[in-house]
Amino acid sequence: MSLPHAILTALLEKPSSGLELTRRFDRSIGYFWSATHQQIYRELGKLEQAGLIRALPAPATPVRGQKKEYEVLPAGRAELADWTRRTEDPKPIRSALLLRLRAAAVVGTEGMADELRRHRDLHQAQLDEYLEMERRQFPPERDTEADRLRHLVLRGGVELERFWVAWLTEALEGLDALDRR
Repeated sequence: MSLPHAILTALLEKPSSGLELTRRFDRSIGYFWSATHQQIYRELGKLEQAGLIRALPAPATPVRGQKKEYEVLPAGRAELADWTRRTEDPKPIRSALLLRLRAAAVVGTEGMADELRRHRDLHQAQLDEYLEMERRQFPPERDTEADRLRHLVLRGGVELERFWVAWLTEALEGLDALDRR
């Protein structure tokens, strides 16, 4: 049930159209909770039907192709606040790469090193992007509570990417050691 809460969060930060939400997901929330354009629009309809958000009134003279903007209603804010107070256990990790590495233990490691290197490069690129975002978006003078919490979320992403880069480097070294036997 996190997508509706991600949308409520984004709309509380700034009332937006579905297209604007999609773009914002691509630039921020999507790094840790992805959603397609269709999923966002479908969820907006459900949230509106549930009375958690509403479309902002359109100008008296509608413009062709005008985007419908949404805002969070008090019931939506209450739902989001309630959701932040709930407990939730961590979810088990599901990784096709880890499963494929386990399978390689029984069928052989051919091609595995290339795939591990490719993943390491992708995680390194994501880490570099996060570090650049951190540099741009969180200079020392930005120190509000909201900024500190948003920065904390980004730091979580930074540390996850650092973990994957280090682990994939270790896995490549382990595979290399096996090949030298």
